[in-house]
Amino acid sequence: MAESNLVQIVEGALLAADKPLSVAQLAGLFDEQERPDNSTIREALAEATARCEDRGFELQEVARGFRYQVRQSLSPWVSRLWQERPQKYSRALLETLALIAYKQPVTRGEIEEIRGVAVSSNIIKTLHEREWIRVVGHRDVPGRPAMYATTSQFLDYFNLKNLDQMPALAEIRDLETLTAELGFSEPQEEGAPDQASDSEDAAESLDLAVVGGTEHPSDESTTDN
Repeated sequence: MAESNLVQIVEGALLAADKPLSVAQLAGLFDEQERPDNSTIREALAEATARCEDRGFELQEVARGFRYQVRQSLSPWVSRLWQERPQKYSRALLETLALIAYKQPVTRGEIEEIRGVAVSSNIIKTLHEREWIRVVGHRDVPGRPAMYATTSQFLDYFNLKNLDQMPALAEIRDLETLTAELGFSEPQEEGAPDQASDSEDAAESLDLAVVGGTEHPSDESTTDN
């Protein structure tokens, strides 16, 4: 198979797919007798990446594989294609997600101990619905509380290949620094109102800027399990 044809096949598959594709999944597109080896597919991916230079889109490798995406620098213009307001996430949810990402596996009780307030059931539910966290086991203590960790979808959404690409915890001084490093909205200005608790109807929230994934439509309402 000519290398140019392989690059075209790879490009077409990635454009048609609704999720990132791994090298193994791309290899699975071919019959066994004509299947290129992994190194050849990676060479085709490198060529496809080079073809995106000076384009408005790029080929990005994330946790679950490769995907085409709009360059983040174009987000202010491209986001205007959608009229609905971007999803907002409360400060409490962002703090909870950050603790899970850096302390995983971690229980809800351990999160509450660190934050000093109870974690709303809606926060855990929302993180599950977004497929950003999952239960990876149960702590061997009375009650056997669930232990939470982040998912591949979490990495994909924030344009990360693995957790090692997250900002070093030693460099994070506060939540505002973390939200900026992960691609959330700009840090709140000093003196801006802050969320003091995990109330079910908490009003204070932060905008989330899309890094690599798609925005989730705003939920009209949420209810506890």
